[in-house]
Amino acid sequence: MVTYSDQTPRQFAGVLPEATDVLIIGGGVIGISTAYHLAKKGVKVVVCEKGRVAGEQSSRNWGWIRQQGRDHAELPITMESNRIWQQLVTETNEDLGFTQQGVYYLAESEKDLASYEAFMKLAKEHGLDTQILTEKQVLEQIQGRPGRWRGGMVTPSDARAEPWQAVPAIARIAERLGVTIVEDCAVRTLDFEGGQLTGAVTEQGRIKAGRVLLAGGAWSALFADNMGVKMPQLAVRATVAATAPVENVFNGNAADSNFAFRRRVDGGYSLALSDLHNHFIGPSSFKHLFKWLPSYKVSFKGVSLGLKGPKGHPDSWGHKRSWTGNDVTPFENVRVMNPQPAPSAKATMLARLADRFPQLAGTRLVEIWAGMIDAMPDFIPIMDEAPDHKGLFIATGFSGHGFGIGPAAGRIMSDLMEGNPAGHDMTRFRFNRFHDGSKIELGPFL
Repeated sequence: MVTYSDQTPRQFAGVLPEATDVLIIGGGVIGISTAYHLAKKGVKVVVCEKGRVAGEQSSRNWGWIRQQGRDHAELPITMESNRIWQQLVTETNEDLGFTQQGVYYLAESEKDLASYEAFMKLAKEHGLDTQILTEKQVLEQIQGRPGRWRGGMVTPSDARAEPWQAVPAIARIAERLGVTIVEDCAVRTLDFEGGQLTGAVTEQGRIKAGRVLLAGGAWSALFADNMGVKMPQLAVRATVAATAPVENVFNGNAADSNFAFRRRVDGGYSLALSDLHNHFIGPSSFKHLFKWLPSYKVSFKGVSLGLKGPKGHPDSWGHKRSWTGNDVTPFENVRVMNPQPAPSAKATMLARLADRFPQLAGTRLVEIWAGMIDAMPDFIPIMDEAPDHKGLFIATGFSGHGFGIGPAAGRIMSDLMEGNPAGHDMTRFRFNRFHDGSKIELGPFL
């Protein structure tokens, strides 16, 4: 794992030009993937990243490339994304750390098994290779403690990549296609004339552009709010750890009700706790409370609320909420958000690892880190053009699901920005679903 900071040497030394066709705000997996697809169409693209490409959540996630368990509207997009990941591996000389070892969901109860059967109906509709596993089959494939799991579900075509390798690698591919990537270059605000986007003001100066993509992850809502574009996005801290190289008890990627684990290329395992997330209360917590109530009641049992968050986190009380292109912004003050892991995470991870794999008791953690997830009230992203701000497109709120779906989300945004069909029904991802009186339909939290 490479934990980025503002002291990490720049990998991309692009120079901000005077003009471009498309400007992308944010050098995470969504922004970089969109740039890649636009460049393949011959579009001139500039990516402005306030800190480092993949510096925040795009390098800190589980690394899963998952189709299994997706929302009904996301599933065909994730299936496309899986194909694009494979193409990236075969068509380039970049090492993405990609391997197809399947994603397993492990059942601890009959209720879990029933939910898997419900997903099987959706999987069959789309021709996905998902299978239900018996308890015996799980133990044949995962050398865990007998009796720990009642059964499971697996999608063999699901995959993983090493995120801190993969996103910079895709960025290098995009750069070779002509994309200009400028690190340490925060976009401050956008320029409009007569309701039409004309460009942006960055800390390095103005740039003309007829189209802009806001793909700033957990920072997107703060940027948009300054322009009067309201999104009920909140930030949630998630903690992940890496073990030292250990005995190989399982080659794939798996999760049960509160513990996730997957094999790494270095011979260790990445561990995560699906019931230990932290939301730090800020102004947006109150502003969007009523839109979030349905999800609080159903899916936020494992999310703790805190008053004192990491210094400078996206919804910090200390951030200014209004600025002009002449002002230093919060994005320049926090180049790379590097939150401390949850204090209880290390002990809990090791205890759960030993419970599920007694033969791995005493395993050592070599690194533990955290990232800020950009979450929406229904756990479904926005992929749309902003109403009343013609030329501004938004792709954010991927709610911890963005890494695997990133390449296809980038393809979709590239077509939307070019005025082409998205190739999928995008109703579920529309911006206005939070503003037009629609009932919030919750997608899967994991």
